[in-house]
Amino acid sequence: MHSGRIVFAQVMDMLPMHEFRKCVRRYQGERRVRTFSCLDQFLCMAFSQLTYRESLRDIVTCLRAVSGKLYHAGIRGHISRSTMADANEGRDWRIYADFAQVLIGTASQLYLDEDLGIDLKQTVYALDSTTIDLCLTLFPWAQFRRRKGAVKLHTLMDLRGSIPCFIRISTGQMHDVRALDDLPIEPDAFHVMDRGYVDFVRLHRFDQYKASFITRGKRNMDYVRQSSTPVIKRQGCAATRLSDFVAQRHR
Repeated sequence: MHSGRIVFAQVMDMLPMHEFRKCVRRYQGERRVRTFSCLDQFLCMAFSQLTYRESLRDIVTCLRAVSGKLYHAGIRGHISRSTMADANEGRDWRIYADFAQVLIGTASQLYLDEDLGIDLKQTVYALDSTTIDLCLTLFPWAQFRRRKGAVKLHTLMDLRGSIPCFIRISTGQMHDVRALDDLPIEPDAFHVMDRGYVDFVRLHRFDQYKASFITRGKRNMDYVRQSSTPVIKRQGCAATRLSDFVAQRHR
């Protein structure tokens, strides 16, 4: 029988737990907490993500099945649905949002030299949304259609390493373009999005931050072209002319 540490504990050892504790102290996450700590909550949710659990009941059942190994995995608190539900509802979400940014920064450094297929040093992001169907009876706040509920997941993806850097959850009725109001814009970076995000007032923020956006124009768009670059259609616009655009911009 294998007597070493379990795989989950070895994976969690790769995380900077000192940074996690700093996030907990920043938002007083352990205030009035007796048994089920923020670290216990994080480890349980990380376990559910890595093992593709589908519900709170599924998470608790799976963890209780290996109750003898939970201590060695770093989980000290008692596992129950009510305890985890209360923690998920009452704990400050900013603890895990700040820690996610720490992990994103670490992952970005690992993929810093990944080849994108073009000679480009700047960061390239892709922005899009996906609609997740929900039961309107169980989630009456998730208004989408008359007899159907849904939420939208707006995601900003770093194409080097496919790292999600920004996520916003909204109701299904919210238009995609409104996600630009909360989008963090990185100077000198490229942001690729579809025509659903075309709004001149909101896109002006990219110019203010010295960033670039790439999108498709709508058929009824009223605009005046200031300049253009020749495109080799057989090779594709984004794959061949993006580096030329960068060179022209920095002249």
